[in-house]
Amino acid sequence: MKKSSNLLTLYIFIAMVIGIGTGYGVFVTYGNAPAVAGAKDTPQIFADNIAILTDIFLRLVKMIIAPLVFSTLVVGVAKLGDIKAVGRIGGKTMLWFISATFVSLFLGLILVNLMKPGLSLGLPLPDEHASSGIAKADMTLKGFFQHVVPDSVVNAMAHNEILQIVVFAIFFGVAAAAIGEKADPIVKLLDSVAHIMLKVTGFVMNFAPFAVFGAMAGIIALKGPIVLVTYGKFIVQFYIGLFSLWVVISLVGWLILGKSVFKLLGMIKDPLLLAFGTASSEAAYPRTMEELEKFGCDSRIVSFVLPLGYSFNLDGSMMYMTFASLFIAQAYGMHLSIDQQITMLLVLMITSKGIAGVPRASLVVIAGTLSMFKIPEAGLILLLGVDHLLDMGRSATNVIGNAMATAVVSKWENKLTPAKDASNA
Repeated sequence: MKKSSNLLTLYIFIAMVIGIGTGYGVFVTYGNAPAVAGAKDTPQIFADNIAILTDIFLRLVKMIIAPLVFSTLVVGVAKLGDIKAVGRIGGKTMLWFISATFVSLFLGLILVNLMKPGLSLGLPLPDEHASSGIAKADMTLKGFFQHVVPDSVVNAMAHNEILQIVVFAIFFGVAAAAIGEKADPIVKLLDSVAHIMLKVTGFVMNFAPFAVFGAMAGIIALKGPIVLVTYGKFIVQFYIGLFSLWVVISLVGWLILGKSVFKLLGMIKDPLLLAFGTASSEAAYPRTMEELEKFGCDSRIVSFVLPLGYSFNLDGSMMYMTFASLFIAQAYGMHLSIDQQITMLLVLMITSKGIAGVPRASLVVIAGTLSMFKIPEAGLILLLGVDHLLDMGRSATNVIGNAMATAVVSKWENKLTPAKDASNA
């Protein structure tokens, strides 16, 4: 198993390098060719066609997510035994999530004020009244709860609304635990479904290198290396912020888990590369679940904490929200007082929860936040060209945050047995 895991890591890395080289070749060869009126240019055609590889892979992953989250979470909750256990573990989980969210947002706020990337952008600013094309998040309390609580579990599964699936699965699992033996056949059936879906995951992951190749080739062919030069300072500063967050998360993990935190980081390299290459933390979900169980986390806690994390603990996305919001304010020469920035942080802590299923969720929340603080929404146009490159980093960070949260909660519950990994390695 470890050999095949290392091979997948190698294949993903090779695919990433080949994809960058292929995209650069297309851009150099056809990027400056005169466009035919009314027709797409060659890099655009190439990017559209090569994106099929990534689209197929992400569709396959989305095909897995709903049944996997539902079956594993119901089994996990049902096997916890009672509502007190669910409440206790849920309380510890939310304590980590809220703390990690605050740290991510606050660290982003500090770094963007220190580095001031918006002041040295050197690009013409979009008209303040221009439309970014990004829908605003519903910032009301009513809108939040309407998104969290499903009105149809079938509709939630059809649209991969992870948080809504989680809410229904928790009710279902608690009810199964409450009726005891009568629920055993259903729990055993869903346990079998979970194992089948993990096997399907193994098949799907074999396609991951092709998806990474398609994603990298498409973005470089379309944007070219110039996008890295034009936005280079902003991109580098944002990744410095993400790296700082990695260090903070790993340090807290080391304080709780000890030296085994380094083993955990080594074991999740495949999900990390996968999330980075496809710019989708959702794509890494099934593999992250497998690696956490191999690390020694209790399968019931993995099944409970990890799905919640994908709605409540997107650390990379949290940092991006404060970083991007204040970057746009700086670009337009707007000064926000410390009080306003702290208010923005608190608003983002609340409004960012439960929108994991919304397309381009980070940009949607940022759009709503900008309007609240009278920052030109058109500033989002500055980010759209490099959003994919930024999303790669924040998706990988989301994987680290959720893996660490699951391991820490397992440790707090005395359900972490690192020796289990050694036997399976």
